[in-house]
Amino acid sequence: MTAAYSHELPGYGIPVGLTNYAAAYSTGLLLARRHLKKLGLDTKYLGNTKSEDAGNDYTVEPLAGDNEPRPFLALLDVGLARTTTGSKIFGALKGALDGGLNVPHSEKRFYGFDRETKKLDAKLLRKVIFAGHVSEYMKSLSQSNPDRYKKHFSRYIKNGIVPDKVEAMYKNAHKKIREAPEKKENPKKKSTGPTDAKATKPKRYNRKKMSINQRKARVAQKLAQKKKAESAK
Repeated sequence: MTAAYSHELPGYGIPVGLTNYAAAYSTGLLLARRHLKKLGLDTKYLGNTKSEDAGNDYTVEPLAGDNEPRPFLALLDVGLARTTTGSKIFGALKGALDGGLNVPHSEKRFYGFDRETKKLDAKLLRKVIFAGHVSEYMKSLSQSNPDRYKKHFSRYIKNGIVPDKVEAMYKNAHKKIREAPEKKENPKKKSTGPTDAKATKPKRYNRKKMSINQRKARVAQKLAQKKKAESAK
């Protein structure tokens, strides 16, 4: 019914780090808001809108009243992905939950859950949702090895992203996602009119089918070449 991809995040102000935990969360949030917008439920189920509470487990509650629509129920299918605690797939799940989807889950697989204490560290989870671990590594690497920092975070530097701006980047992206979650049309793929049929003709890599006479002539040619080669010896 609905799809969202991390390569759409640059359109919301996240040009780099599209494979980390924070990007997975943002993609899940985008999916949830886009889907609820399509169903007309986005204004009824806002999800978890408080960034300071992003690290807490959240489950959408149905609205009061018999005539009110219930939250959209979805089931997480992980496929062949590894379901270890802290996996990025559960980061996407957390984003979908905060986006307002009702997905049965357990906080045991979220980043920051301690198996010994059986508790979720909400501060630690919030930290990775806003890529706090990335900004910390940027700071330490810039001080300990500036040359490696410039090489490792070259795309961050190119886009003017410094360690202190990382969290703000994700906060603004989440705000933009909620404001306009609809899929944006790629201008590169937009058709500008009729195209030349010759230009769009697909390439042919296999040999064109020959007639019976062409095949007989080809066999005769090969036999003649072989006889000539044998006589030359």
